[in-house]
Amino acid sequence: MAEMKQAPANAPLSVKALTWVDNRFPLTKLWNEHLGEYYAPKNFNFWYFFGSLALLVLVIQVVTGIFLVMHYKPDAAKAFESVEYIMREVPWGWLVRYMHSTGASAFFIVVYLHMFRGLMYGSYRKPRELIWIFGCAIFLVLMGEAFMGYLLPWGQMSYWGAQVIVNLFSAIPLIGPELSVWIRGDYVVSDATLNRFFSLHVIAVPLVLIGLVVAHIIALHEVGSNNPDGIDIKDNLDPKTGLPVDGIPFHPYYTVHDLIGVAVFLMIFSAIIFFAPEMGGYFLEYNNFIPADPLKTPPHIAPVWYFTPYYSMLRGTTNQFMYVLSFATAGYVALLWFASSLSRLMKLGSAALAAVLIIGFLSIDAKFWGVIVMGASVMIFFALPWLDQSPVRSIRYRPQWHKVMYALFVLFFLVLGYFGIQPPSAFGERISQIGTLFYFGFFLLMPWWSKIGTFKPVPSRVSFAPH
Repeated sequence: MAEMKQAPANAPLSVKALTWVDNRFPLTKLWNEHLGEYYAPKNFNFWYFFGSLALLVLVIQVVTGIFLVMHYKPDAAKAFESVEYIMREVPWGWLVRYMHSTGASAFFIVVYLHMFRGLMYGSYRKPRELIWIFGCAIFLVLMGEAFMGYLLPWGQMSYWGAQVIVNLFSAIPLIGPELSVWIRGDYVVSDATLNRFFSLHVIAVPLVLIGLVVAHIIALHEVGSNNPDGIDIKDNLDPKTGLPVDGIPFHPYYTVHDLIGVAVFLMIFSAIIFFAPEMGGYFLEYNNFIPADPLKTPPHIAPVWYFTPYYSMLRGTTNQFMYVLSFATAGYVALLWFASSLSRLMKLGSAALAAVLIIGFLSIDAKFWGVIVMGASVMIFFALPWLDQSPVRSIRYRPQWHKVMYALFVLFFLVLGYFGIQPPSAFGERISQIGTLFYFGFFLLMPWWSKIGTFKPVPSRVSFAPH
């Protein structure tokens, strides 16, 4: 047993109380390890606001969710009315509901920007692979949480959006129909679906989400934060103190620094809540203010904006597109065979897998492959630490045309999102297919294009200008 610390006899009561707690729980140790004595790079910029903002929005969603659950009724006959009751009768209920609905979109905005920062500065590279994997798992769980929460208002778009998405699982060969029934708990979206989605949205998934966030932060503080230069500050230690010469304590410097981002975020967040909570139908669709009617299908069904890039890929995966995917798969295997350092056994395995895929593309319904493409578009993020073969981490020291590639990736992602919201059309379908090919090409061809070009020399110390 560790030796108990003793506070001086004349110490203030607060010091004695803290010593008493420290002897039984590592409160001061945790504070020092994760805030007071955690050294972060001194050159954090604007892009490093979004990690703390994501944590802030998570707290907003949990707190507002607790208050909403006090009045919400997970019953198909009463769910819509209970939401209207919250909006019209519960004191400040409208504010809590709008904070929660706006918070859902805000969560995805800050998470997308947080992930893009990691993409730009190579925050997924060694030794931070596990941090990135935990982050991708958070993103995946967040999508599930948002999807299940979207059903709860029991409006027209909630009902039919869930009907469409759950029906996609029926395209899986052999087990599809039974799987979709198991997910719904019924043959159609019904009271059973609402109840199970409610329990998962309120209890199960948030617990997993919070656990992953804790794991993400612990892994981050174990290896240290990345920075815009992509330099490990632990490589340059002060010989006297043993502390990073290019680092500063997270508290008070970055806790105060992040308060600026929090203040700006809360001003924008409040402006949306009070002046444009529906955000023109993007945050809250107008059809969702109509009670769910299983007998009346809306003329155009689309998910919330943060799902639309992936939904666009799903819609673009048609029978004709299967031939394009077959050709692209064959070309990718040829590239692996002739322009990679894989072993002969792995090359043969990739060729066999490609042959199976091509046969599947041409024989299994395109609806099934649309579900696979949609899922793979998210799962491919997990492989990013091993796909990027660039000799440098940060985009600052990569060739100029690499920046063009990242810009095109963002552009195509936004275009996919836009066409995922629009009603189906031949032009939109073609653009979605082009965007899907570029999206996957960006990642799958990264082992080759990330190594090409003239790279700038990376300095031994971080670049920092006081401000």
